[in-house]
Amino acid sequence: MTTPSKVALVVGAQGVIGRNLADHLASLDDWQVIGLSRRGGASSGRVSHVAVDLLDAADAQEKLSTLTHVTHVFYAAYQDRPSWAELVPPNLAMLVNVVDAIEPVAKDLQHISLMQGYKVYGGHLGPFKTPARETDAAFMPPEFMHDQQRFLEQRQQGATWSWSAIRPAVVGGFALGNPMNLALAIAVYASMSKQLGLPLRFPGKPGAYDRLLEMTDAGLLARATVWAATEPACANQAFNITNGDLFRWNEMWPAIARYFDMEVAPPLPLSLDSVMANKESLWRTMIERHGLTEHAYAEVSSWRFADFVFSWDYDMFGDGSKARRFGFHEHIETQAMFTRLFDDFRRRKIIP
Repeated sequence: MTTPSKVALVVGAQGVIGRNLADHLASLDDWQVIGLSRRGGASSGRVSHVAVDLLDAADAQEKLSTLTHVTHVFYAAYQDRPSWAELVPPNLAMLVNVVDAIEPVAKDLQHISLMQGYKVYGGHLGPFKTPARETDAAFMPPEFMHDQQRFLEQRQQGATWSWSAIRPAVVGGFALGNPMNLALAIAVYASMSKQLGLPLRFPGKPGAYDRLLEMTDAGLLARATVWAATEPACANQAFNITNGDLFRWNEMWPAIARYFDMEVAPPLPLSLDSVMANKESLWRTMIERHGLTEHAYAEVSSWRFADFVFSWDYDMFGDGSKARRFGFHEHIETQAMFTRLFDDFRRRKIIP
């Protein structure tokens, strides 16, 4: 086996994005992987884990001071907060604490990859220009993704390392206990609806059922992220990374219902965060009845994020052509992505 020549520090290694990125890097012979997260993880093979509180600068300095061999930082950490303004201080602080701890000790540091999203374009605020492009102007703050990128741009001046900013759409992948896992939220919502003898009903805002949107497969995103971090032409650039197709829920929702062998009822606005809040006993019943793996209801609940996505009664998509022009040509059909993820959830006995 090839001795790893590159060492990746994956920040946020237990999230949907970080977990899939670490798995992809571990499959490549020339990478060693160090995962950072609050809860840590089990080390195996060329993957080790470090538990660290990145909001604590002293803890970050202590835990990261020995990581002198890191060559690439892949930053995919996120702290949720109730409002957009409250997101700025913790999410900027975590990135600053990582760079402050790693840059002085990692003498062979080559690249820092920053995971972003369509918040960069104001997609979370309301209708915005589509397709969104990497050259689109910023908007009035607060927005932590702008602050994070500005920090890297300023820090990189005169340095030997480069940065990249990766901008996926909604990411589909496997992770538990993650606040932003749409595919798992849909799978659990569908499974509970079926358990109750209900049809599968789209719970979003009026109008959201018919709008255009896109998603990004976590595996494809991992491959694109590593490509951008190791391709010299991508240095100090931002890239939209998506599956490559657009869809509307009015076509995707019936396809999801067919997967679960369910009927579809007309859309009805529902706050999943509210109506699913009292379903823990139902979840326990399903675990016992179907022999599911023991997971706490909180681990499989991403209702607030699902409500957020289903509230988009405006188009939500970007222009992915820049990545293709720079050399990344992979794509995946979004319906096939959902099917693969649902199959995976069933294999893991997360859903019936």
